Order: sequence, then structure tokens, then C-alpha cells
Amino acid sequence: MQRQDSQDAPLFGEDDGNMRVRKSNIRHPLVSFFHLFFRTSAILVYLLCDLFSSRFIACMVTIILLLSCDFWTVKNVSGRLLVGLRWWNQVDEDGKSHWVFESRKTHSLNKTSSAESRIFWLGLVVCPIFWVVFVFSTIFSFKIKWLAVVIMGLVLQGANLYGYVRCKVGGQSNLGNMAKNYLGAQIFKQAMKRTERP
Repeated sequence: MQRQDSQDAPLFGEDDGNMRVRKSNIRHPLVSFFHLFFRTSAILVYLLCDLFSSRFIACMVTIILLLSCDFWTVKNVSGRLLVGLRWWNQVDEDGKSHWVFESRKTHSLNKTSSAESRIFWLGLVVCPIFWVVFVFSTIFSFKIKWLAVVIMGLVLQGANLYGYVRCKVGGQSNLGNMAKNYLGAQIFKQAMKRTERP
């Protein structure tokens, strides 16, 4: 596993030095829109498909196309522009798979809008939860023909969530170790507060 920091070249759509700050909190409204559009459209088509069409194949193809557009958009565009993160998986000459993580330079982090960051992470976290619910609902309602579609939704949106969480917390760190360190830090803070009281 590697973590790369983009020191040499600015990310696309970004100046190397001074970038004019716009007054709007959302600097990339089109990217923010499409970040949420494909995700929510796939969920809505899945929920409303039986109401509008009885053709399973047409619904399945539409959902998979929306999920594919979402995966590509989040992985290649919205992650870079909205939060300054990027990930990919590459296979080396020995056939080993490596996750590669990239982030903006730390001094340029103020160029990301907090509103855009909230939109990005909210969409990234909430939508896979829907697909988890859909997996269980298809199993318990015996709609087995939809199981491949909801698993595809869970895998594609879950892969982006996993990649960006790993990118955010650091490519080298284990998420379990990070949780333990956070919990330990919180316990230490609470203990220090208790000892400071008279």
C-alpha cells in the first residue's frame, strides 16, 4: 500500500499558486449536482421501477448504467474537486494489487469548501446504507432476481466509500488501529479533565 502526495503537479482545474476564492460556498455546483444525481437516481429507479415498468431487464440495465456513471464520476471527478482526494488500484509486474492514494497539498486544503465536503461525504456514506438495506429486503421478500442488482449497487458504492475513507485517514493506517487510537485519545482526554477538576 502506498500513499502519494501530489507535490509536483496541481490537480486538474486547480492553479498552482493563487486561486481566486469565490463568494459562494459551493465552488463546483455542477460536480456537486452530479455527485448526488447518479447515486440518488439509481436508488429512485430501483424503488420506483415496479410502479412504472414491468420489464425487469430495462430496469436492471438502467440501474447498472446509473451506478457505473456514479462510480466513475465519484472516483475520477467529484473526489478530486470537492475534497481533494483520489484513489486507484494498480497491479504491479509481479501481479500484486496495490491501493494508491493521493491528496492535495496540505497548504491548499483551504481551497476545499466545507459545504462541498459535507455534500461529498454525506452522499458517499448514506447511499451505500440504502443498498445494504436493499440487499436484506430482497432476501427477506424473496425477490431474488433483484439480488444481483442490489449487490452491484453495494459493491460499486461501497468500493468508493472504502477507497475514500482509506484515502482520508491515510493509506498506510489500518482502520481498526485508527479506531483504537481515537478511542484511546478520547479516554485520555476524559481522564485528564477529571484530574484537572478540584
